[in-house]
Parts: sequence; C-alpha cells; structure tokens
Amino acid sequence: MQETSLTNDAYVADQRFGFGENWTRFLRVLSADRIQDAEASLRHMLGVTDLVGRTFLDVGCGSGLFSLAATRLGAAGVHSFDYDIKSVRCAEELRRRFPPGRKWTIEQGSVLDVGYLRKHGRWDVVYSWGVLHHTGAMWEALGNIVDLVAPGGTLFVSIYNDQGMWSRLWTAEKRWYVTYPILRPLLTAGYLAKVMVAGGLVDLATGRAPWRRYQNKERGMSFYYDLIDWLGGYPLEVAKPEEIHQFYRAKGFVLEQMVTRDSGCNEFVFTAPRS
Repeated sequence: MQETSLTNDAYVADQRFGFGENWTRFLRVLSADRIQDAEASLRHMLGVTDLVGRTFLDVGCGSGLFSLAATRLGAAGVHSFDYDIKSVRCAEELRRRFPPGRKWTIEQGSVLDVGYLRKHGRWDVVYSWGVLHHTGAMWEALGNIVDLVAPGGTLFVSIYNDQGMWSRLWTAEKRWYVTYPILRPLLTAGYLAKVMVAGGLVDLATGRAPWRRYQNKERGMSFYYDLIDWLGGYPLEVAKPEEIHQFYRAKGFVLEQMVTRDSGCNEFVFTAPRS
C-alpha cells in the first residue's frame, strides 16, 4: 500500500485544505447548546455517563470542541494536538473562552510522527473523528494510534465511507476545490443546490429545510462550516466499514459499537486488548 507523508512541504502547501481557518470561523457560531450536543454525542458513542477518572487524547483536535466536551465530562486529563497550527490556535482560544478547571494541554503535532506520539504515552480514551483520512497516509495513521491506547482502553475513530466511484469523484472535487480557488463559488453553489433538492420541496415549504434539520443534528456541528469542510477536505482517503474492523481486529481490538453511513463518516468504538 503506497502512502504519502505530509512532511513534504510542497505537497502540504499546494494540496492541503486549510482546516484550521474553517474551524476558526466555526467559533463564531459555537454556542452552549452545541457544546452540550458534543458532550451528548461522546456519552452516547462511548456508552458512558461521564469520563471521570479517565484520560482523553484528541488526535487531530480541529476546533477543540470535543476536547472541551471531554473536560466537561470530567476527564482526568485531556491532551489535544493537530498538524494545522491554526487548528491549535483555535483550540487554545476555545480553552481561553471556557476554562476547563482541570488539565487540558494543546500543541501542534502530527499523527504521522511516531517519535512525537511516543512522548505522550497511553490514554484511556483515544479520539479521532474525521481526521485520519485527511493525513495523506490514512492506514499509517490508523496504525500509529494503536500504541496510544491504554490496555483495555477505548479507541473512537471515524473514517469516510468508501462509496466506490462516488468516492473517487468526491476526492477529485476536493482536489479541484483546493487547487483552483476560482472554482470554489461554483462548487459551493452546486452542492447547496444538491442538498436543497435532496431535502425536498416539502421540507422547504414547511420550514424544515435541510440546513435547519442539520443545526439540531448530533455532535454540535454547523451545516455551513461542515459544508466547507466537505467541499475542501483534501487530501482524502476512504475505507469500507469491514476494512476498518478487520484492521483493528488483527491488532487485538474488539469492536464495541459501529455506526455506518452511505455517505460521510462511519464511526467505530473499539476496546484495546488488556495486555
């Protein structure tokens, strides 16, 4: 399996979407309700009422929203890192706005840098939602986080579903979005039109437009800023649910919960081997 490392500066500069810039704008619409939604989504997928006494590692923290949620659920310690320095700054701003009252560290780091990962030991909960498929070396990244999970600990990952030809087209669209800024308004308008049609004229007539439904969706995210992420999130790799399951099962992990989707990210919660 051929992998591409993002340590290649030219590749990063020319081909990588500015996730941190998008997350910084997301902070404008972050509300108490969204934070509570993020907390609820963690409790639901992890099957817990809180994280008291457990440590939490946020791999590719983005805005820092789920690191914040973990602190509010009582995590004994939280560490967040992201390759994108603007995402790091975004998470730091979130921490400033909502002082956690417990240990929460944030820094720049790469999941592809094994030396960096080794410095941080093992964690009770390792969380990486919608991140590793954007590294340019997804399978390497999926493997690198194995040793971050404490024996008997929890690994929560989400990866874009492999839809075959549609995923290939979707990847090409993202590459165009990043490479040709002049196309961005056209691509955005085209996708919005698709969403509105998919939502149906009845939804629009009754005020239940797709983006309104989305605002109440789990995880506390924003339709608009997720839209920009969907359109521009490059590099991108995808995997079928069974591929992720088999990958971690071969490493001794046990699948506890899985949520699959035709499009978007599949979610997986695994328990690490105890020895």
